[in-house]
Parts: sequence; C-alpha cells; structure tokens
Amino acid sequence: MHAFEAERDEMLGCAVERSIEHAVFGGEIGRRAFIARVGASTAAAALASVFPVAAACALAQDKAGPPEKKQLKIGFIPITCATPIIMAQPMGFYKKHGLDVQVTKASSWAMIRDLSINGETDATHMLSPMPLAITLGVGSQSVPYVMPAVENINGQAITLATKHKGVTAPSDMKGFKFGVPFDFSMHNFLLRYYLAEGGVDPDKDVQIRAVPPPEMVANLRAGNLDGYLAPDPFNQRAVFEEVGFIHLLSKDIWPGHPCCAFAAKREFATATPNTFRALLSAIVDATQYARDRAHRKEIATAIAPKNFLNQPVEVLEQVLTGVYPDGLGNTKTVPDRIDFDPFPYHSMAIWILTQMKRWGYLKSDVTYKKVAEEVFLAGACRDTLKALGYRAPETTSVKHAFALGKTRLFDPDKPDDYLKSFAIRKV
Repeated sequence: MHAFEAERDEMLGCAVERSIEHAVFGGEIGRRAFIARVGASTAAAALASVFPVAAACALAQDKAGPPEKKQLKIGFIPITCATPIIMAQPMGFYKKHGLDVQVTKASSWAMIRDLSINGETDATHMLSPMPLAITLGVGSQSVPYVMPAVENINGQAITLATKHKGVTAPSDMKGFKFGVPFDFSMHNFLLRYYLAEGGVDPDKDVQIRAVPPPEMVANLRAGNLDGYLAPDPFNQRAVFEEVGFIHLLSKDIWPGHPCCAFAAKREFATATPNTFRALLSAIVDATQYARDRAHRKEIATAIAPKNFLNQPVEVLEQVLTGVYPDGLGNTKTVPDRIDFDPFPYHSMAIWILTQMKRWGYLKSDVTYKKVAEEVFLAGACRDTLKALGYRAPETTSVKHAFALGKTRLFDPDKPDDYLKSFAIRKV
C-alpha cells in the first residue's frame, strides 16, 4: 500500500471512530468529560463494548486487508428464508470474496442460537428478532450480536389444515392450536398482530407453541396443529402434500416486512473485521442476485439438494417465483411472495422491540433507537451495497404501513404511542 493510501485509510478510520464517539458521548465535550473521569483506555474499552468500532472502520475503507480467517462455518435452518446464505456456497459467492465457507444445517432455532453462542459457528442465519433478544438477554444469556443484513423480506404465510377451509377471519380461529418456529420470530409477532387486529387475544383465545419448521407439516397432518405461521417451503409443502391450504401471505399483513437475517456475535465482527467485511459482501452480493426474479428457478435448483433444503425443486420454484397453487383450487401469481432486500432498517428493529414489549417478552424499559442502532448495522450494509455497485437507502429509518383492510402506520419516532394504541396487549 502506498503511503498516501495508508494515510487516507487511517484518516477515514479516525473519522468513523469520531462519528461513533459523537453518537455515543453526545459530542466532543461529552467525550472529553467521560475520558477525564475514567481514563482513555477505559473509555476506548467502553466504546468497543457497545459498538464494533474496528468492524465499522474496516467496512468504511475502500480497501481492506485480506480476511484474517478464510475457513468459516455458517449455521442455517433449511428454509427458503436462508436462500442467500445457502446459495452463496454452491453458486460461488463466498469463493468470489475470498472465503471458504461450510454451511451447517441445524434442526431448530434454539440449536442455531446455541451453536452460535458457543462459537461452533462463526456467523449464522437467524430470525431477525433473535439478535435483538440475545443482545438484551431475553430468553437466553446476554451476548452482544450484530445483524448487518436482512436475508429476505416477506416469505411467510398462515397455513391452515384442510378441514378448516371454511375459515375466513381470525374470529373463526378461536380455540385453534397454532405453531410458530420460535418465540422470538417475525412469525410469532405477525401471527399475534393478525389475530389481535381481528379481536382474538393470542394469549387467551388460542394456543401458540414453538415447532421446528421441518416438523410443521407432519404436525398439521397428525392434527396436533390447526395451522401455523411459518417460513416456506413448509406452507407450500402442506399444499403439495394435500394436508393444508394457504390462508394468508405474511406480506398481506406487513408488505416488505423483514424475515430472516445474517448475524454474528459482535466479538467476531470486532476481532476479524476483514473477514466480517468479506462475509457481508458475499451475503449482500448473493442477496442482490436473488432479488432478480430471472434467477429464481436457477436458485431453486441450487438450494434443493439434500444437504441444503432437501425439497422438491417444483415446490421451491412455486415459492420463489410466486406462481403457486393455494390448496383451495386456485393458482396464484404473487411475484413478491418472497423477496430479497438486505437493508436492515433501524425502524424494523424498533417495531420488533415494541412487539416484544407488547406481549410481555421484554419486561424492562428499553431505549429503542439505541438498541436498534447497536444491533441492526444499517450503515455497514449501506457501505457494502455501495462498494459492490448497488443502490442503497440513504435513511436508516422509515415509517411502515400495515394492511389487513385498514392501514395502521408505524412511526419509529413514537414507539410508546404506537404500543399504547393497541386494545389487546399485555402491557
């Protein structure tokens, strides 16, 4: 590296670090006062404990050094939400960015969490609420996580057993037994939202329990569940096996909602920033490739084998292309049934936190914006998108519109007002 390049990168790194310090300490005066009280080394350690400074600086530079670690393990659950993480191996995206990655299949979200926390995987496929919950110590030990990319948007559905074909609304579902993949999942929060908007209390009028996605169809067939809000391909697989029908796509609750995500312990991002950067680049690159619907059939073939999703290509094509039978005798064409957009808006995290609070998972008060910014690394994703030549949003928070016949707008600047607006809630 030429001397001027080294100086430029050092100056840029300092600028990034000063920006982070400004956000954390409230400006130069606050920074100096804090350092005067605790000392420079303690202040630096405190800053690093709440934000992956090294990773942010590395991601901000035009050029990073080679990955500190090239051989990696990434955990995944065999669902279409993990498409970018999975396809990046057989389609060469990890190799393109200088990495040798083994994707490792897990059977449940608890297993995904434990493998990651215990260091048996370097990074992982996660439900987008999970990095928030684990960072806050809700439902598990507290371990700081970062989530620099969303894996997919939309891509879920409410599937009901064939015996319930007469059901048209939540009011018809009182007494039902529902499955969701995990407590800290968009599936759980969107199902609760849907039921409550229809006047059904999800804690009193129905039963909701966690069921690993690969076991959902069998439980529906056996009569253990009346329905589930699940990731694909298990909604379409229920139709394929003629044991269920698709009642409602999740995009009809919240169009463009986040689903699964790419996450890692903050320690991994900080200790190996070049590896973190390369891995994020590979994931974002694969996500953008999957976003082009012209590639969906090719991708279905790539992720279908036994070591990945272990599903019929036909079923995966129906999910990924959005042309599918719904189990009620109709063939639907919904191109954005599942879509791929990596940008982790802070407003998405804030909505998730309001729902954790709404349903009693989060017992204490939380500074929504601060937690969202620490975990959902929108800036890192934006920098990566731009470095790869893709367009990136300039704002990290937006208002989100929910559907269901009446539009309810979520304003991330007013989370407490939003939370209090619901008639059915635990708090």
